[in-house]
Amino acid sequence: MILIVDSGSTKSDWIAVDSNGKQLLEKLRTKGLNPEILKEDKLVKTIKKNPDLKANRNNVTHVFFYGAGCGTDRGKELVYNALKEVFVNAAIKVEEDTMAAVYGTISHDTEAAVVCILGTGSNCSYYDGSQLHQSVQSLGYIIMDDASGNYYGKQLIRDYYFNQMPEDIKVSFASKYNMEADYIKYNIYKQPNPNAYLANFAEFMFLNKDSEYIVELIKTGIRLFAKNMILQYKEEIKTVPVHFAGSIAYFAQDEIKVVAQEMGFTVGNFERRPIEGLVAYHTKKLANS
Repeated sequence: MILIVDSGSTKSDWIAVDSNGKQLLEKLRTKGLNPEILKEDKLVKTIKKNPDLKANRNNVTHVFFYGAGCGTDRGKELVYNALKEVFVNAAIKVEEDTMAAVYGTISHDTEAAVVCILGTGSNCSYYDGSQLHQSVQSLGYIIMDDASGNYYGKQLIRDYYFNQMPEDIKVSFASKYNMEADYIKYNIYKQPNPNAYLANFAEFMFLNKDSEYIVELIKTGIRLFAKNMILQYKEEIKTVPVHFAGSIAYFAQDEIKVVAQEMGFTVGNFERRPIEGLVAYHTKKLANS
């Protein structure tokens, strides 16, 4: 049994396949397994909480894990140790989530592209057809993560409290979420995964895209992301497309295309969940090894 995992800060999607790519179990899901947020013991507990993963732990021969927070040696080591504790018979490979986005969006193995992730968090890298190049090291959701779910959640909450929302949007927002100050502060400062909590608010934008306020909010975040991240690759974007992965990118395609035209880059593919592309990639690799 081969496990392929695409893990963000909010959730992790798991697919179990055989060596021919045939799916063996229904698609599995656990909470996010970000080593920048969770300690090793919590990572282990989160994996074991899924009954199918726990029941099949000794049958797993390979684990290919792509995760947020795995762009450093420390992050990779924490996740590797947690996976090895659960799947004791498996060969394990841990890579950053950007590589899942690469394999899930490029049209062929050697395609060069700038690849962006806009999900709970955000990131952007250049893939030259064989290697990944990172111009900016992420400092996490508090300082970076422009145009991510947690960025937009924070902006919505700020606009609500600073009275920057149109009145009808403000009423609708307050009816959907608990906007009591103490409740918000408790979730941000006292609970684990505050970035995932903030990202939950982003859904509101895509349910209210008939509002000019919402459309401008989305485009403002995309412009900031493009300026700070995509334009790090000014020379590359002259000749290669910019692909996007993640739920925020998927639902903000129209706004991304507008910003791309403004800022001079070519939009390529959108993939909400890259994990399907990972199955084809890894089963092909194993067959040829």
